[in-house]
Amino acid sequence: MQAIILAAGLGKRLGNLTQNNTKCMVEIHGKTLIERSLDNLSESGISRVILVIGYEGQKVIDLLGNSYANMELIYVENPIYNKTNNIYSLYLAKDYLTDRDTILLESDLIYDAEILTKLIAADAPNLAVVAKYESWMDGTVVTLDENNNILNFIPKTHFDYQQLHNYYKTVNIYKLSKNFSTSHYVPFLEAYCKALGHNEYYEQVLRVITLLENSDLKAYKIDTEKWYEIDDIQDYNNAETVFAPASEKLKMIQARYGGYWRFPYLKDFCYLVNPYFPGIKMENEIKAYFHALMSEYPSGLNVQNLLAARMFDCPQEQIVVGNGAAELINALSYVLKGKVGIINPSFNEYAERFEALGLETFIPENENFSYSLSELKAFSQSVEQLLLINPDNPSGHFIPVNEVLELAQFLADANKKLILDESFIDFSTEGPENSLINSDVLAKFPNLIIIKSISKSYGVPGFRLGVLTCSDLDLIKEVKSKISIWNVNSFGEFFMQIFEKYRKDYYKACDTISSERDRFYACLNEIEFLRVIPSQANYFLCEIIDGKTSTELTERLLIEHDLFIKDLNGKKGFENKEYIRIAVRDRQDNDFIVDVLKNIVW
Repeated sequence: MQAIILAAGLGKRLGNLTQNNTKCMVEIHGKTLIERSLDNLSESGISRVILVIGYEGQKVIDLLGNSYANMELIYVENPIYNKTNNIYSLYLAKDYLTDRDTILLESDLIYDAEILTKLIAADAPNLAVVAKYESWMDGTVVTLDENNNILNFIPKTHFDYQQLHNYYKTVNIYKLSKNFSTSHYVPFLEAYCKALGHNEYYEQVLRVITLLENSDLKAYKIDTEKWYEIDDIQDYNNAETVFAPASEKLKMIQARYGGYWRFPYLKDFCYLVNPYFPGIKMENEIKAYFHALMSEYPSGLNVQNLLAARMFDCPQEQIVVGNGAAELINALSYVLKGKVGIINPSFNEYAERFEALGLETFIPENENFSYSLSELKAFSQSVEQLLLINPDNPSGHFIPVNEVLELAQFLADANKKLILDESFIDFSTEGPENSLINSDVLAKFPNLIIIKSISKSYGVPGFRLGVLTCSDLDLIKEVKSKISIWNVNSFGEFFMQIFEKYRKDYYKACDTISSERDRFYACLNEIEFLRVIPSQANYFLCEIIDGKTSTELTERLLIEHDLFIKDLNGKKGFENKEYIRIAVRDRQDNDFIVDVLKNIVW
């Protein structure tokens, strides 16, 4: 068996990466795409490779020579690469197609070697490798029947996003038998080029063939195998992450801070989101108004605050909506005066933003990082304001509401502020009823500043919503002055507008995750090398107790199982200790990570 690689294109969309090189010469972690592909082909037993070159083709020849890893290399030149598309490149190599069974692939691919080995071993003689269509993909898609016969190649002009569930993306790797190429592909290729010219794509010929009654072309579906087609800078960046060496992969994933929808195989147990809300009905209502929300300006901050006041049942003048809680924390850092008391370990955003005010830290002296009301009162003596995250992050430690109110009064008597973060309180046993965002509490304690991330408990981190409430109107006015008038987009605004219709669904979702958390806690406690700390939030702080490191476990879960957990190595408060944080997801995902953890062999 031989391979034909199409490598003649300009690759303009890759910018500087292909300014003086063809796409196949682009390097991912120190090795070119063409070398990676040839390594895979050699591992699969391919004996001969035909490379169709064009733009900067001599550089390919200089790099590879006439043989590579015991494979013969033959070069076919496309002299008009800048005026033609890949159909002409393949046309130039058509005689090789009819000489042997062939693996046909494009040069801008990076892919797992097992894709080739499984493809070659598959019984069907003519196969197109396909993967379920995902949001990051672009290019040719196909539809299949129940026997994996390709029904149609869907041109871009007929692409229908309502049919995504039926679409498979071609990976641009094909296995074509000598007989198929001789009887079907090459005759149609010649006729197509003669009729429609050379500025087309070779998949168009396959599309015509699938219209025959017996096209003999089937799909080979892949699932967990990784691949990426590199057309532009974003593709390059994603591919660097997907195919990062083990020593770098965790750092590269961590450095993205989200956007993991680009990696659908990844199970994210790091970031904290409610998996049970919003429901399908609410999602459909948002989708129904998508065009208007996308194409028209959102309301200004005053209207956003009105919607938030209705959502949280507090006076409009006492609430500010932010582009996530992070924006509000940052704005507040410019308003507060005096040293802030922070309990470590904690959410880094506060320490980073409040650093200029001066920080006093308190680290509980117990293995669960828990603390009492009396300890908080004593700690507050040396600061002007105290930060309390309740439940705390990452420990999940919870202070009962009556004690929080007592703390607020204690600080008020000392003319000090209490900054209360309630981002996870809706997951506590009493759920949203534990929240102190209400008119009576705010009126009684003007020294109380409450911050709440809507992203985490409401399941909409992509909308970037958070609120800050306080009855100190001068403080609210100052916070507003630090925020843009259009800081919230239309999708976030619409979410707040329609939320009341789905409030009961939200409460039910909070109850569900609270119950699932308790079940998940019992399951995690069966893992011998973990000490799981009880939590009132949607995550668990876990100590690794068998001498292994948190980074070692985090890397193994990511590299071997595509599971992403929070490595707390280096976080303040965990010095010389090995801790991880695991988010609570839905039952299926939770059972999956438990099963993986139970079967880890150190």
